Amino acid sequence: MKDQVSTDTLAAQPRYTDSSDIVNFINGELAASRSERKQDVFNPSTGEVARKVVLSTAEDLNAAVAAAKAAAPAWADTPPVRRARIMNRFLALMAEHTDEMAAMISAEHGKVFTDAQGEIARGMDVVEFACGIPQLLKGDYTEQIANGIDNWTMRQPLGVVAGITPFNFPVMVPCWMFPMAIASGNAFILKPSERDPSASLLMARLLKEAGLPDGVFSVVQGDKVVVDAILEHEDIAAVSFVGSTPIAQYIYERGAHFGKRVQALGGAKNHMIVMPDCDIERTVDALVGAAYGSAGERCMAISVAVLVGSAGEKILPLLIERTKTLKIKDGMHLDAEMGPVVTKEALERIENYIAIGVEQGAELLVDGRGFKAEGHENGFYTGGTLFDKVTPEMRIYKEEIFGPVLACVHVNDLGEAVDLVNAHEFGNGVSCFTSDGHTAREFARRIQVGMVGVNVPIPVPMAWHGFGGWKRSLFGDTHAYGEEGVRFYTKQKSIMQRWPENIEKGNEFVMPTHG
Repeated sequence: MKDQVSTDTLAAQPRYTDSSDIVNFINGELAASRSERKQDVFNPSTGEVARKVVLSTAEDLNAAVAAAKAAAPAWADTPPVRRARIMNRFLALMAEHTDEMAAMISAEHGKVFTDAQGEIARGMDVVEFACGIPQLLKGDYTEQIANGIDNWTMRQPLGVVAGITPFNFPVMVPCWMFPMAIASGNAFILKPSERDPSASLLMARLLKEAGLPDGVFSVVQGDKVVVDAILEHEDIAAVSFVGSTPIAQYIYERGAHFGKRVQALGGAKNHMIVMPDCDIERTVDALVGAAYGSAGERCMAISVAVLVGSAGEKILPLLIERTKTLKIKDGMHLDAEMGPVVTKEALERIENYIAIGVEQGAELLVDGRGFKAEGHENGFYTGGTLFDKVTPEMRIYKEEIFGPVLACVHVNDLGEAVDLVNAHEFGNGVSCFTSDGHTAREFARRIQVGMVGVNVPIPVPMAWHGFGGWKRSLFGDTHAYGEEGVRFYTKQKSIMQRWPENIEKGNEFVMPTHG
């Protein structure tokens, strides 16, 4: 693959170059850790260490919980409309600081600036939805449910809750959690990824500027030490997690062991079914963007193209051409389509999977290994990789690669395609590209996947619908954000009420009835 030479315009936003250590945010202020352990934070485009992040101790987590526990009662008693107003001010501040935050994401994650802007916009959608919390917290009321008795329900906050978030969306995924939790009246502790943690502190500062009381939102940087401390802490009532399936299962099982409510979103192997009657050009556009956008480091990325019947011979020539000509460069270039992957270890893992695919007999149509971006030769770059003639027994089909690798599988008809998708252990996202309404309807009804797109390559639901997969892509009973988020971060209380004039004298040994 030829190296790309940048001739485009750089984003107007300056590059993010802060080199100070990344610390915690506890009780409304930056807080140094008790730990002497630190981890390098890289700029993936240059391959150089840009900053260091503290790896906190269980004692640091305890300090955050103490601050949250102290702040939670008053925050829970704050009228929902006042909580919503603070969320609304935070929303405005997010909009003002979008480009600053996008440059921060690009510098530590590697995704292109324009994609980072989109990530922030999708996170802001959830913040905006949380501004409607007065309506979302309304309960039900039934008058005269029995003689002289009225019954109603209310939703109340859990207290102190926590979120453990991944590197691939350092703003959007935390925004799936803390706006809903905080607006519902909880205090929230965020444990961001140690690979790109800077955005967490900017969001903390903006929440404080918006008027959020100290202690209601804290950030504790760290690794497994902090994760385990969160899971074991008796004052944390619920934990939200997004990451790989093995860790999601660990979080779910460990959290349940300690009596917590857990929402753990895991891995994916998302398929796109391509029917012969699809719009070929638009389907190729969608497939390239969904497979290679953000260097494939998305839990909703398409990593398998299921080519039905004659679709393969129509799609593959264009797909090869587009994969070979991807604009791969430093993400601050506005025409960049793909940047580097997040770490050297990720690069090595991805390219090892490519070698495994070749060894197991897949046909390598485009090999992205060894790509070098001009001027960034030490960056963590790999090119787009395209495989054909992949079978379900191969590791590149079964396992989540989390990189810019697209595997093509051939089937005879829609039924075979649906059976293939339904047999996979993951059920996060899927899409079907077709021009036939009956095909689309049958696909949507029969597919066993949590998020489904028809001519939509990455069917991430909007903020008011909720995000979540099926099978081993989700551990727990509720999806992220939307009304599901409100239910996760609150507990229902049912109240039955009767006044003395309606109470007959004498002992009551019978349950109240409507008779």
